[in-house]
Amino acid sequence: MTRLAGAALPLLRLLPPETAHDLTLRALALGLVAAPDVAPDPLLRTSLWGRDFPNPIGLAAGFDKTAAVPDAMLGLGFGFVEIGSVTPLAQAGNPRPRVFRLAEDGAVINRLGFNNEGLDRVALRLGARSRRGIVGANIGKNRDSPDAVADYEAGIRAFAPLADYLVVNISSPNTPGLRDLQRRHEVTALLERLLAVRRAASPGRPPPLLVKIAPDLTEEERADLADVALTSGIDGLIIANTTVARPSGLRGIHTHEPGGLSGKPLFAPSTAVLAEMHRRTAGRVPLIGVGGIANGADAYAKIRAGASLVQLYTALIYQGPGLIERIKSEFAALLRRDRFDSVAAAVGSGG
Repeated sequence: MTRLAGAALPLLRLLPPETAHDLTLRALALGLVAAPDVAPDPLLRTSLWGRDFPNPIGLAAGFDKTAAVPDAMLGLGFGFVEIGSVTPLAQAGNPRPRVFRLAEDGAVINRLGFNNEGLDRVALRLGARSRRGIVGANIGKNRDSPDAVADYEAGIRAFAPLADYLVVNISSPNTPGLRDLQRRHEVTALLERLLAVRRAASPGRPPPLLVKIAPDLTEEERADLADVALTSGIDGLIIANTTVARPSGLRGIHTHEPGGLSGKPLFAPSTAVLAEMHRRTAGRVPLIGVGGIANGADAYAKIRAGASLVQLYTALIYQGPGLIERIKSEFAALLRRDRFDSVAAAVGSGG
């Protein structure tokens, strides 16, 4: 990975988190972070929903909320990129400061609150790209919207013709009342409406529709969501969003800030939920595993727990873009060690 990107990391960490992130996006947009000169490993190719992924390592939503740099991130080696979350109307999000590094814990707490430019501007930007590489769109509701379902319907209409897959984010802890939509009755009614809108918006080859869930669900809620995933007609689940829990042993001075915790402390609980949902759905619902991935072994563990694809974000803050190729190399070595001839063959192999 580029020396420029590696040298910039210590300097970026001296800046407030959002300032550092904004500078990173500008550098990527200007082409100042060069792509690695590494040949793709054919062992990492995988297919899902009739789409071919060069590798199963994806960029989670939250890094590129406005579709500013999806192609730059694909160029850095990600197998797919997810933009958003995007709401119908532009909104500023919660007051600053609202992002806090817990460097000692390899973690971040954020309470951004769906800050984004709104559907019209983001869809225009997404529609202008060449459509090379897989890019998904993550949609949310406006904070003060009187009709959450209508907000999600607007997101489906805007992005169904443009994105390779769609994600319904009903699990962010930073929009009041949002997680209530994960309850069985609410999510069932929501998905029935959204699947109908998707069919109308993209009748030829509708993009897969996924739901992103929280790691903090009760056992009853997990059972309900597994049943909804099996019966509703959705195409997959993303497991999991940030957590409102604060595991014991956190050392960062910002531990008690409200918001969603991501990074290393989320790895174990999110992977446990992932494995449980794989069991509850008997492997019949494709899963994307996200939460705390910081190396190839973490990615491999998610796959063995039942994920067909994985995503990361927080570890990039601490390790930089060189992390992407390291994870892919380590992951491929583990597949070869265990004599798997494909990513798909390893899915759910951990029990």
